[in-house]
Amino acid sequence: PPGVSVISRYRPQIFKTACTSLYRLCLCVDPQLDSRSEGAVDSREKLLEFGFDYCYWSVDAEDPQYASQEEVFQDLGVSVLAGASEGYNVCLFAYGQTGSGKTYTMMGSQDSIGLTPRICEVSPLAAATRFTFLEIYNERVRDLLKLGGQKKRETLRVREHPEKGPYVQDLSQHVVTDYKQALDLLEEGVTNRITAATHNHEASSRSHAIFTIQYTQAILENNLPSEIVSKINLVDLAGSERADPHYCRDRLTEGSSINKSLVTLGIVISALAQNSQMSNSCQSINSMASEGEGSLGGSLNLSNSGRGGGGGRRHCFIPYRDSVLTWLLKDSLGGNSKTIMIATVSPSGSSYNETLSTLRYAAHAKNIVNKPRVNEDASVRLIRELRQEVDRLKSMLLSFQMRNLSPSLSEERDGNLSDMLLQNELKVPLLSLLLWRRLSAPSSLLD
Repeated sequence: PPGVSVISRYRPQIFKTACTSLYRLCLCVDPQLDSRSEGAVDSREKLLEFGFDYCYWSVDAEDPQYASQEEVFQDLGVSVLAGASEGYNVCLFAYGQTGSGKTYTMMGSQDSIGLTPRICEVSPLAAATRFTFLEIYNERVRDLLKLGGQKKRETLRVREHPEKGPYVQDLSQHVVTDYKQALDLLEEGVTNRITAATHNHEASSRSHAIFTIQYTQAILENNLPSEIVSKINLVDLAGSERADPHYCRDRLTEGSSINKSLVTLGIVISALAQNSQMSNSCQSINSMASEGEGSLGGSLNLSNSGRGGGGGRRHCFIPYRDSVLTWLLKDSLGGNSKTIMIATVSPSGSSYNETLSTLRYAAHAKNIVNKPRVNEDASVRLIRELRQEVDRLKSMLLSFQMRNLSPSLSEERDGNLSDMLLQNELKVPLLSLLLWRRLSAPSSLLD
C-alpha cells in the first residue's frame, strides 16, 4: 500500500559551533557499506542510523555529494506534478527546527528558487488552475491573498464537507493563466506572512503556510467529456523552538501555539503509524492462519483468538480536530492523498536534541499508509457503470433467448430484462447530454 515518502535534507551550517558529532548521527543508507570498519570509532559512543527514501546533503557546495535545489526538484517536484496530472491529490510538507531550512527548501531565495516556484513554473497553467494561500497563526486561519495585504486580516472558519473533507470557508481562489501571475501571487503571500526574529533565525516564520494549487483537467473518455480535479498542497510548517523567558509576550504566545500544533501533528502521525502497523500485523496473522488451516486443523486460529490479537485489537483514535493544522491536513495524513515529508535538520552540534527529535518524527511518518484515488467526475463514473450494466443485461437477455426452455417463463423474464435494459439505455444519453451542457458552459472550468 502507498505510504508516506520521507526525505531528509541537511542545510549549510550557520552557527559557529562544531558539527563533527552530528556527521556520525545522521547516516544515509549505502549498500556498499556493511559495517563501520573504517576509522577509529569509540565503542562507548552511541550511533544512530535512520533510513529514508532520499537523503540530501546540502551542507557544503564543494562536496561531491552536494544536493542543489534543482536536484531536489527533479526528484520530488517532478513526482508531485506527475501525481497531480494523473488525478491524485498530492501533499508535500517540510518539518524541522527553526532555522533548519524549511522555507529555503519550499520557497528558496532570490539566487536559488525552491520547490514551490519551480512547481508553478512547470505546471500546466493552460489548464484551469486555481491558487489559494493561507497561514495558520495562533490557531487562526488567515488568507494571505485577500484585501491587498492588510495588516489586520479576517479570521476564516474551517468546515468539513462530508465528501470533500475539511476546507476553509470564504478562502479566496485565484485563477492563474501564466507563470508571472503565479509568481506575483506567491510573492504577495510570502510578503504578507508573519515573521519575527528569534535566537536561531532573524526572519523566522511564525505561522504555518499552506499553498494550494488546484488543477481541473477536461478530458474525453469513451466519447464522453470528463473532469479530473486534483490538488497540490505545499506546506511550510513553522519551526519548533524552546520557550525563552526573555522573549516578549507575542513571541511566547506564537511559540506555544506552534508547539501545540506540532505536538498534535506528532500524536496524529504516531497514531496513524500504530494503526498501520496493527493492520499489517493482522494481515500477516490471517495469512499465517490460512496457510496453517490445512496442517494444524484450525488450531492456529484458536490460539490467536485466545490471545485476543488480530481482529480483536482496536485502532487508535486519530485526534485530527485537536489542531487546525492537522484538521486541514486530514486527507494528506492517512487519507486521499500522496504525501511527501521533508525533514530538514541543522548540521550544528548544538542542535543535537532537536535534530534527533526531527529524525525520529520522520521515522514514524514512514509507517503511515494513505489511500490515494483518482478524483474522477461522478457523472462519468455513473455513465460508465450504467453502460456496463446495459452490456450485462444484453448478455443475460441474449442467453435467455438462446435457451428458450419454457415459453411462458422465457417471455416473463424477457419482459423484465427488456424493461430494465430500456430504462438504463435511456439514462445514458440523458446523463451524457447534461454532462456536455455543464462542461460546455464557460463557468464550468473557470468559475
